[in-house]
Amino acid sequence: MTLSTSGRRPHARPRNSIRTEIPLIVWLVLVWGAIWQDFSIGNLVFGLILALVIVNVFYLPPVRLSGRLNVLWGAWFLVKFLWLIMLGSLEVLWLAVRPGPPPQSAVISVPLRVADDLLVTSVGQVVSLIPGSLVIEVDRRNATIYFHVIDVGSEEAADRFRRSVRRMEELLIRVMGYRDDYRAVRAGTLDEKAAEAAHGVIVHYDGGDEVRDQKEGG
Repeated sequence: MTLSTSGRRPHARPRNSIRTEIPLIVWLVLVWGAIWQDFSIGNLVFGLILALVIVNVFYLPPVRLSGRLNVLWGAWFLVKFLWLIMLGSLEVLWLAVRPGPPPQSAVISVPLRVADDLLVTSVGQVVSLIPGSLVIEVDRRNATIYFHVIDVGSEEAADRFRRSVRRMEELLIRVMGYRDDYRAVRAGTLDEKAAEAAHGVIVHYDGGDEVRDQKEGG
């Protein structure tokens, strides 16, 4: 066995299985297409090449995946995402041309119910791609995303935005979340599950395997 000069074993990146890496690669390709707003075959193939390089060449902290991808909910997510982009573009256009004072902006914190790195990142990326809001900070420890949002003139408007982000969180859980989170969304108990997780160890049960995420600072 070869040791490094410090006397420790060489640092090896834990590998995800092919079954769990496929959804990540598909998601990276879709994000690439959304960023460039170009879903042509050539652009998606180039995005696939970049995704494979990112997953297999660059050293990154291992991304823990749920191992599930619901195609039907994924199709519904794509339809809703495109609709929200169109709706957000029209709203921003109206705010730019309407008479009167400029719209008020605000920084809104949105605590998510699931403290999973991939899900938090996905929610932030998806909401940022919809015109009218932008991620400015992420509190990874508390799974809280801070958005800069335009046309927020009251606390009611801020609450509406928070609810919209949490609906997107639930939709992404239906698409690719852990099975226990998916069951909680279907049962309407995700808030209760998040409250329990906030007091100790988050436990995911996936196909009989128990995965524990020890909360930082606990």
